[in-house]
Amino acid sequence: MQEEGNKPGQALFSFFRSFPLTLPGLGLLSLSLIIFIRSLSARNVYEIVLSLGALIFILLLGSMGAWAIRRFGHIEPLLQPPVPLSAGPGKEWQVHCPAFTLGLRVPWFYRVHFLIRGRFYPQGAGLGSLVFNQCTLPRYSPAADFSLSFPLGGLYASETRCRLRDIFGLFSFSFGQGVKQTLPVHSSPGETRPLRIRTISGAEDQRTKSSSDVERYYQREYVPGDLLRDINWKSSGRIDSLITRISPDNQERVTRIDVHFRSFGPARPSLSELWLLDRAKARLAWFLRTVKEEAASYVFHVQLPTETRELHDLEEIDAFLEELAPIPFYPAQQEEGPLSQGEIYVFSTACDLNLQAFLLSHQGKPLSLFLAQHGSGTEENLPQKLRLRDFPAQGLVPLSYRYLVHHRRQLKLHSSRMLIDYGDLGL
Repeated sequence: MQEEGNKPGQALFSFFRSFPLTLPGLGLLSLSLIIFIRSLSARNVYEIVLSLGALIFILLLGSMGAWAIRRFGHIEPLLQPPVPLSAGPGKEWQVHCPAFTLGLRVPWFYRVHFLIRGRFYPQGAGLGSLVFNQCTLPRYSPAADFSLSFPLGGLYASETRCRLRDIFGLFSFSFGQGVKQTLPVHSSPGETRPLRIRTISGAEDQRTKSSSDVERYYQREYVPGDLLRDINWKSSGRIDSLITRISPDNQERVTRIDVHFRSFGPARPSLSELWLLDRAKARLAWFLRTVKEEAASYVFHVQLPTETRELHDLEEIDAFLEELAPIPFYPAQQEEGPLSQGEIYVFSTACDLNLQAFLLSHQGKPLSLFLAQHGSGTEENLPQKLRLRDFPAQGLVPLSYRYLVHHRRQLKLHSSRMLIDYGDLGL
C-alpha cells in the first residue's frame, strides 16, 4: 500500500524532471502567445510579427534540443574523483563522458550540463549532508572539471545526471542514464610524530602455528632465479600459480605487529564525536604506512570491533583503509582474545567507555596508546579543528541538529607510552 501511495508523487516528480521548458522559457512562451492572440484581434502588424517571430524561435530551439537528445539517450557519465580521495580543501573532480569522443556533437546554442547530487555521511554515520554540484561540458571536450571537497572522512553516495541546456536558459532536456556511485572518503592526514616499534619476530610466531600453517609459512610465490626442484607442483596445480618451497635456513624474516582499533562509541554520535573517530582513523593510517615504509617485512595483525585482518603489503593496507573510511562507531562490548607476546598498539577515542578496563586487562604488558579526544592541547600539540562553516562553503547542506551539538569527550588515562590527538569543533 505504501508503494502505491508513492506512485503519484514519483510520477509527478518524473514529469517535472523531464519537462523541457524552464521557468524563463515557459514565461516567454506564455507571453508570446498572449501578445500573438491580442495582436490578431487588434490587427497590430508589428505585434504579430514580433510575437510570431518569438514563437518560431522557441519552436526551432526546442526542436533542435529534442532532436539532439534522441541521439544522446545511451550516454552514461562517469564521475572520476581525485586519487586518493581524502578530506580537505582544493579537490578537483572530473566528469567524463566518452560518448562525445565517438562523433556525437552538441547542437548550436546548446551545452551539456552535469548535475551531481548526493549525500555525504561523516564517518559512515546516519548523520547525512546533502551535496549539490554542477558543471558544464566544453563544446569540443569529453570531460568537465569541478571542485568538491569534504571537511572530514566518511562515505559519499552520489548520482550524476545529464541535461542539455540552451545558452538562453529557455530549455533544459534530461537525457542519458543517471549513474550512482558510492565512494569512501579518507580522513585528512594528521601530524607526523616520532615513532619507535617493538614487534614479535617470525620465529616466535612459528612456535604457535599448526603443521598446516607451517607448510604455508615455508612457501612463497615463484620468482625468476628459484631452482626448479624447489617448486611445489602439487600446491601450484591447486591454485594455478607456481609456489616455491623455502628451507628453514633461508626463511625470510617476518615480524608481526599487533594493532587494536577500538571504534566504540555512542549509537547517535554528534559531529564533534565523529571528528574524534576521524582523527583516530587518520592516526592509524599514518601508523600503518610509516611502519611499512620502515621495513617491508612487517605484518600487521589488526583487531577491529567486528573482525581481524592480516595486512602484508602496501596494496593490502590501501584496500583496508578504503574499507575503514566509512566504518562508524560500534556499541561498547567486552573483548576477549589471546594476549599478545609483544607490544600492542591501541587506537581509540575518548568515546570508548571500556578503554580503561581494556588497559587494566593488559597491565604489565608493553602497550602504546594513540588516543583522540577533545581539549585545548599544548603549545607543541595544538588541537585539529573542524569548522561548521566549511560544510556550506564546500556545497554541503547539514540536515541534523547533531551538527551543532558539541560533546567535549575527555578521558583521564595513564600510560607509559601514550600519544594524544586533540580535536575541536568550531564555527
